[in-house]
Amino acid sequence: MGHWGIEPFERELLYRLLTGPHRDIVRQLVGNDNRIARVRRAINWIRNHHTERLTVQALAEYAGMSQASLHRHFKSATGITPLQYQKRLRLQEARIKLLSGADVSDTAYTVGYESPSQLSREYSRLFGQAPSADARRLRDQAASPTQISTAPY
Repeated sequence: MGHWGIEPFERELLYRLLTGPHRDIVRQLVGNDNRIARVRRAINWIRNHHTERLTVQALAEYAGMSQASLHRHFKSATGITPLQYQKRLRLQEARIKLLSGADVSDTAYTVGYESPSQLSREYSRLFGQAPSADARRLRDQAASPTQISTAPY
């Protein structure tokens, strides 16, 4: 063990990362009070509260950012907006519940939708089929919740 309890090769790697051409990105990734950490905080909040009503204003306040900054940096990090991210989490959870035999109406309310028709519309848009038809197809294919939660949309 070298200085600070790290091996010489680890110290060299850290030096190269922090002084190389991507040093700004590396510093952002490991920093605690930066935009990436704040977006990560917003993502974690959405994951833990995806069934609740979400306003971008409240999420921005929670993350310590302006709405415009949160929206821009969230989309840069994830490729989608915070509301789209919440919607995908809800739809993925609905898909898993439906695969296990849950009713569409009950599932809609459980995952945070205000109506089964709202769930059906958004589900069909994302997965290309009505919820019950998609669940039947997945059961016929013997898909597991793990397989569908990691499958691309």
